[in-house]
Amino acid sequence: MFEIIAGLLLIIGSLFILIATIGILRMPDIFLRMSATTKAATLGICVVLIGTAMFYQDFGILTRVVIIIMFLGLTAPVAAHMIGRAAYLEGLPLWHKTHIDEMKDEFPRKK
Repeated sequence: MFEIIAGLLLIIGSLFILIATIGILRMPDIFLRMSATTKAATLGICVVLIGTAMFYQDFGILTRVVIIIMFLGLTAPVAAHMIGRAAYLEGLPLWHKTHIDEMKDEFPRKK
């Protein structure tokens, strides 16, 4: 039974990673691409890791999975924020349908 649940989690996690990949290819600017990778890919990797832990049913592997998920949960949003801020400050163009730029008064952009 654990093998079936683990297999389903691996498939679901792989689908989230696939959705993140499609998001990277389909989104029009770097800011929307970061959103796709930060959310969908991180969730997909976490689900795959949980499926792996369920398959092996070992305390050592479970401990490593929990530590990796905590590390991803802490570092992925910070990394996406820093990449987005650097892209914004470098003057990378926003998508032409972006109507609100809440940061334009806070940070100077390069031309």
